[in-house]
Amino acid sequence: MKRDQIVEKLFQMKDTEYAALQLRIIPSAEAGMMIGVRTPKLRSFAKELFKDPDKDEFLSLLPHYYFEENQLHAFIISLEKDFDKCIAEVNRFLPFIDNWATCDQLSPKAFIKEPAKLFSHITVWIKSDKTYTVRFAVGMLMQYYLDELFDPKYADMIAEIRSDEYYINMMRAWYFATAMAKQYDSIIPYIEENRLDDWTHNKAIQKSIESKRIPDEQKLYLKTLRTGRRN
Repeated sequence: MKRDQIVEKLFQMKDTEYAALQLRIIPSAEAGMMIGVRTPKLRSFAKELFKDPDKDEFLSLLPHYYFEENQLHAFIISLEKDFDKCIAEVNRFLPFIDNWATCDQLSPKAFIKEPAKLFSHITVWIKSDKTYTVRFAVGMLMQYYLDELFDPKYADMIAEIRSDEYYINMMRAWYFATAMAKQYDSIIPYIEENRLDDWTHNKAIQKSIESKRIPDEQKLYLKTLRTGRRN
């Protein structure tokens, strides 16, 4: 299926009310670039396109114009089972991601097979000057390295990030809140020792307190660790 045919089908699935909602929650999106296709329909369409021999042509057409084209791109890559091919496509696509939704929905199935090889790429992504490449790196550390593969050095990498970008720091806070639920003893010192900037520190506490996975006694303690501006 060629790009024009893909866009035509996207417009056939258009939902005007959903487009308006998406424009409110994705600040970087512009009205003319938002068609308004619901995620389940996009995922289903991506599965269809993944089997299409023309999909590589579509994946090469960067940057895309419509938000939904980027969503399709992320979903198609996520279906790729070959690690090397998948990582090549991810590296080609990452510099063009310009919103949190596409970034967070890029979740390749192939990554779980090769954590050591994946980590070598994460160390590059996390140093990028692209907001959503860094956010993606933090998201991958949260998704794949907080259970049996956890190592405090991963938390160190995220704690050391200093950025004014909201979407980077929100993901950092999300990482530490999730890590608090899974690796409390290893993560609580990052909060106790004020190793994060104020905003991320307090947002991580807030998200931890809102979590159903953290015991009440830990939440009470975390409330005492909120902080104001530090030098």
